[in-house]
Amino acid sequence: MADSASERTPKTRVLRLGGREIVVAEGQRLGFWADISHRCMTASWPAFIGGAVLVFVVFNAIFAAFYWIGDQPIANVAGGAYIDYLYFSIETLSTAGYGDMHPQTHYGHFVSAVELFTGIFSMSLMTGLIFARFSRPNARILFADNPVISNHEGKLTLMIRFVNERHNIIGNATAKLWLLRNEASLEGGSFRRFYELPLLRSEHPALALSWTIYHLLDEQSPLYGLTADDFAASGVSLAVVVTGYDVVAAQAIHARKSYDYPAIRFGYRYADILDRTEDGRLRIDYSRFHETIEE
Repeated sequence: MADSASERTPKTRVLRLGGREIVVAEGQRLGFWADISHRCMTASWPAFIGGAVLVFVVFNAIFAAFYWIGDQPIANVAGGAYIDYLYFSIETLSTAGYGDMHPQTHYGHFVSAVELFTGIFSMSLMTGLIFARFSRPNARILFADNPVISNHEGKLTLMIRFVNERHNIIGNATAKLWLLRNEASLEGGSFRRFYELPLLRSEHPALALSWTIYHLLDEQSPLYGLTADDFAASGVSLAVVVTGYDVVAAQAIHARKSYDYPAIRFGYRYADILDRTEDGRLRIDYSRFHETIEE
């Protein structure tokens, strides 16, 4: 006997957390339709549009089949070819209704009524999803490819640079830096622990160009005294979270970037990307944004 929906075989899912780290999740019983709204919101635009086209084609093919098996339910269909019923189905589902073909039996009116309701409902749903995807706030924050560790004002410092690609004002911008690493418990087990790393300045009144955040590697830092080999042994990962208020969109925005330990460069600093033009205006050179220089 077939298993019920609640007793389906659990699927294996792959989750990407902390940069390149891969987590395989097993034992979760989550059907495709259980969280369809989240799937629609997180799918890429090609996948979203392709799925919408597929649903549209399937719906029209099904309703065209219902018309086709009827006894001439639609007027002005010469020869009763399936393709003609498919065209009528597209006109009905999209509520276009050109008028050349129309239902002429009770059966045809019934199928058309069901298809009209389906078309109105699906178009309303699609309109809402498209609006939600377009109106979703997007920070457009560009993060440097590599965090760097070098001296800053005479002290060993972890630095991460990012820039506002839109060049509009992000008011009350706030940055947080998190450390994730493997640690051993007193019982001998291993677990993943996270720490919030204090920053020299965690707030920016008006982020318009670039911002570099600094974390001192002093005695109070969980990273104090660690080498590159220590980072690798404990599986160090860094996560940067930037929030703020987009004054143009009038919405709160969020951006996040994760780094694994191979991306962290010891003894390097960022190349300078800000200078002045001949007429005194501030210039930012994006071609050197990810560039690091060895000290």
